[in-house]
Amino acid sequence: MQVLVVLIGYLIGSIPVGLLIVKMRTGKDVRDVESGRTGGTNVMRAAGFWPGFATGVLDILKAASTVWIARAFNAGHLVEVLAPIAAIIGHNYSIFLAERKDGKIRFRGGAGGAASAGGAMGLWAPSILIVFPAGLFIFFAVGYASVTTMSVALIAMVIFAIRAWLGLSPWIYVLYGALAELLLLWALRPNIKRLMAGEERLHGWRAKEKVWGEGEAREE
Repeated sequence: MQVLVVLIGYLIGSIPVGLLIVKMRTGKDVRDVESGRTGGTNVMRAAGFWPGFATGVLDILKAASTVWIARAFNAGHLVEVLAPIAAIIGHNYSIFLAERKDGKIRFRGGAGGAASAGGAMGLWAPSILIVFPAGLFIFFAVGYASVTTMSVALIAMVIFAIRAWLGLSPWIYVLYGALAELLLLWALRPNIKRLMAGEERLHGWRAKEKVWGEGEAREE
């Protein structure tokens, strides 16, 4: 039963919500847009703010639901951690988006930020009230969507470490944050390279500051 719950977690995570929303909204294939990912950020580029927002919310619920399923089956704390981890893997490498390229099979998907937040919400519902606003602040203050995505699991890890230290949740929940962070780092390898090269796309306040700065430099 425990293995089945984890497998269900992967299949739920594999549902390509972003691809379906963009297809219904615009007729486009989100995999052909910008980064080619199916997460909320790329959906926003392909179809606008509200489709991107809806994708993020549904991706959060996908991962959260896997924890709820694990608890419904009384599968234990370890499975409560592994089910949303499987959902993140499914989100990033969807069985429904498998394709053959250059003779090799590859699995498409997102980067896992919303799914990571969803797993944390499933483990402790109020965590979303911390992760979401903190993520928004990082997004607008730092200006990089990839940095925001990578921060989600770190924030969750801190939350669960504090709760475990206070005796409010099991220490194994900290493992969720650690494993989720590893998955995010792996998925965002290209973005990390661009960050190190200073080529990553800016968003929010930082992007406006850059534009204003370039404008002032041209005027001078």
